[in-house]
Amino acid sequence: MFFNLKLCFLILTTIFTHTKSQCSKSCGLALGSYYVRKNDTLTTISEIFGSTDIDLILSYNKQVRNKDSIQAGTRIEIPFSCDCIDKEFLGHVFRYKVRTGDTYDTIANTIYSNLTSSAWLQKFNSYDANRIPDVASLNVTVNCSCGDKKVSKEYGLFVTYPLRAGDSLGSVVRDVNFSSGTNGSDLLMRYNPDANFSAGSGIVYVPGKDQDENFVAFKSSKGGLSTGGIAGIVVVAVVGLLLLVGYFGFYRKKRVEKIRLSTASEDPSTHAPGGTLLKGEEPSVGASPRLKGISVDKSVEFSLEELAKATNDFNISYKIGQGGFGAVYYAELRGEKAAIKKMDMQASKEFLAELKVLTNVHHLNLVRLIGYCVEDSLFLVYEYIENGNLSEHLRGSGRPPLSWSTRLQVALDSARGLEYIHEHTVPVYIHRDIKSANILIDKNYRGKVADFGLTKLTEVGSTSMPTRLVGTFGYMPPEYAQYGDVSPKVDVYAFGVVLYELISAKDAIVRANDSAAESKGLVAMFEEAFNEPDPVEGLSKLVDPRLGDDHPIDSVRKLAQLARACTLENPQLRPSMRSIVVALMTLSSSTGDWDIGSFFENHDMVNLMSGR
Repeated sequence: MFFNLKLCFLILTTIFTHTKSQCSKSCGLALGSYYVRKNDTLTTISEIFGSTDIDLILSYNKQVRNKDSIQAGTRIEIPFSCDCIDKEFLGHVFRYKVRTGDTYDTIANTIYSNLTSSAWLQKFNSYDANRIPDVASLNVTVNCSCGDKKVSKEYGLFVTYPLRAGDSLGSVVRDVNFSSGTNGSDLLMRYNPDANFSAGSGIVYVPGKDQDENFVAFKSSKGGLSTGGIAGIVVVAVVGLLLLVGYFGFYRKKRVEKIRLSTASEDPSTHAPGGTLLKGEEPSVGASPRLKGISVDKSVEFSLEELAKATNDFNISYKIGQGGFGAVYYAELRGEKAAIKKMDMQASKEFLAELKVLTNVHHLNLVRLIGYCVEDSLFLVYEYIENGNLSEHLRGSGRPPLSWSTRLQVALDSARGLEYIHEHTVPVYIHRDIKSANILIDKNYRGKVADFGLTKLTEVGSTSMPTRLVGTFGYMPPEYAQYGDVSPKVDVYAFGVVLYELISAKDAIVRANDSAAESKGLVAMFEEAFNEPDPVEGLSKLVDPRLGDDHPIDSVRKLAQLARACTLENPQLRPSMRSIVVALMTLSSSTGDWDIGSFFENHDMVNLMSGR
């Protein structure tokens, strides 16, 4: 019990300790003023800003009546976290996937509506301005403000506001809509002493309103917390403490049984110590790969000093990714390459979830958690996966195309990881954000499932409904997107979309000519191919052209049929991950005498169309 009590103490201590930073102050929320472009919808806008929560955006924009139709030129406000970047300035780093023809200028001025600048993009990205690879991922840094108590204590939520031609101090004051009797012009000049409001360009910071359309009072980083803030933190801390104490009590109770099962399943002639699969080992076709690839690693507690030293004080040059809950940095720790996820204190629930799950769940095809740190911020340390994620391989980023056989192997590896968390853990978990970007490729081109956060993980049998949808558009099944129904079949559906991606290398949502109005889901595109007079010809048109002749069309057809089964509208008709694993193993070794319909009739599906 020493480990969990110590961790609880560290988390509680961290929550109630002020973050050390060279930033003069920091805050949890800011707003970005975004000019709506022609054909923009809240779906496309949310994707640009890395958010899947359209309802959250709507809550700050009561004037928007139709999320699928917004008049071009309208200003809307996008909520985002205002963080201390490199301990130097306040801002937020979004991740943007480059498309053919994009330049730093178009990304800054058009796509992000002048919320950033071309110079700022070049500062935080290593690509030459004239040589940005297609489908690369860029750091898009947007500055923000938390207010200034020396100017006013009445305003603590601020909008990063790009000036445009025709703007003036008076027009911005009218847009802010200050309370009657407030000298808005004087306030804006004091908040932005060097700004020229009539210049037609540049950024100013103006007070913003919350979801109830009220101005938010300034909260000093040195002046303590409000009663409501303290109450909220106490609730989070107590819940975290109870989760950890309950979890570790449960873990101790199950540990003997788990070790016994692992030992019983191990065959010394074919397995490495601890149950880890030896290189090249494959479970036999038709057998459930139960408890294969399990290790018994323990998490290590790192000090902040050690993590900071390994990343040159979290210098942006060490940054290798940006997730929904924090930035990821490359490091070498104790002789091992590692990826460090740095999370804000607001992400304590996600931190506790990943720590809880990955400390207890170990499998060859799940990313391995090395350790953690809870000083100043929350840190999770993972094994470093050399070849990035599947999405990068399928859609460029300067990486060579994956061969067909490698794609099948990655699919099988990922299915094994999901099958393990669905059927062989106690409790059973659902990932809820399966996508190609969350499947990592190691140096041997084997797949590992990654990204386990609280809002993406739930215990099967839970009766509580999610407070909001989480996940990624294009991968959500109908029953989840419409009703919030959660079951393992949510992951099965998303995995089916990934299989379609492996065939086509297309995004889960495909846009014709960058037009949101002409967007189409990958599931719908393949369904159209299946319904053509010659389905094989229809499928051939969707195959990734980078494969060349390296794609046996019969193998493509069978993988597409499997994907179709995974993405059936009725979740009860979708296969389990166990059956998917066996199907992929069969497909990998198939000589051609195999039919997806009859295959699943012999497993856990009936009346499945074979793709005619």
